[in-house]
Amino acid sequence: MIGALTEHPAVGILVYHQVGDFKPMRRHRANYCDRRRFIRQMALLARLGYRVLDLDTALDCLAGAQAAPARAVVLTFDDAYENFAQQALPVLQDHGFPATVYAISGWLGRRAEWFAAEPDRPIPDLMSAQRLREVHAAGITIGSHTASHTRLHRVSRLVLRQELRDSKAALEDILGDEVRHLSYPYNSFDRATVHAAARAGYASATTCLRGLATVADHPLALPRLAISFGDRLLAYWWRLLLGPKAAPALVEWRRHLADEPGHFRPLDADPGHGDPESSQDARPANERDQGPMPSTQAPRDPDWTSRPPAPHPTIPDGYSAAKPIIPKSTDEHR
Repeated sequence: MIGALTEHPAVGILVYHQVGDFKPMRRHRANYCDRRRFIRQMALLARLGYRVLDLDTALDCLAGAQAAPARAVVLTFDDAYENFAQQALPVLQDHGFPATVYAISGWLGRRAEWFAAEPDRPIPDLMSAQRLREVHAAGITIGSHTASHTRLHRVSRLVLRQELRDSKAALEDILGDEVRHLSYPYNSFDRATVHAAARAGYASATTCLRGLATVADHPLALPRLAISFGDRLLAYWWRLLLGPKAAPALVEWRRHLADEPGHFRPLDADPGHGDPESSQDARPANERDQGPMPSTQAPRDPDWTSRPPAPHPTIPDGYSAAKPIIPKSTDEHR
């Protein structure tokens, strides 16, 4: 259950894209949520007593800076579509739920033209800078989805730095507030991307790796749970109740980043946090059958920010090359 053990907090970070009225579709279903289902999903969270946290509070819980609620979720929305302000925000306000919207700084006030690659796919509007200010003033956290919605692990180091730093700076100028959170477009990232995000000053970065966020994760590679167009209320509740088994890609990424500075669980910390039953392996129980933790850890590099980029451990080409290990529901985000 999400967050059931506060000494080993687990937070379900839900990822939405568009909310509204849509015709039934067979592809890209994780990019859409019917507004009526969204209303019912938020009502369910309230009825079952889930604590909807803002990202900063969730990070504090995972880092042990404050106690984690028994049932904790975070709501995130990628791309900053105009229909968030029209359809999702009023529902969130009715329940007093916080949320994070990840905006593409160079695309504000435009249309999501990357949809045009498929001629029959409607192209939605993105929020303008003024709308983003209004949403922020309503209590919504604004994060960065880069400057141009590019696949970050494919670009040069210079472009990578520009995408992360320029988007952060542009959004901070628009909002008059700090932008602390990042979402990787297309789930495209590698170890060099994580390093660049740290240097740019982000406190967190979310992925579309499937799983609950726990102390096993690095704050710059947080997993999420995708909400899809076809999700019925029972399936939504079941996902919240049990949490999914961590995807193999997530398990490998956790191992890959275990030695990085800034991890929720430092290498020299007691992995069981004082719990004798879990002192040998602090991973969530549903991951322990996927193989032992590495017996040794690579030594920390004191100059980790200048370390050459390591190859992507499992997902060499974002979603498009991840089909053997990423479930279809998360392979369709665009």
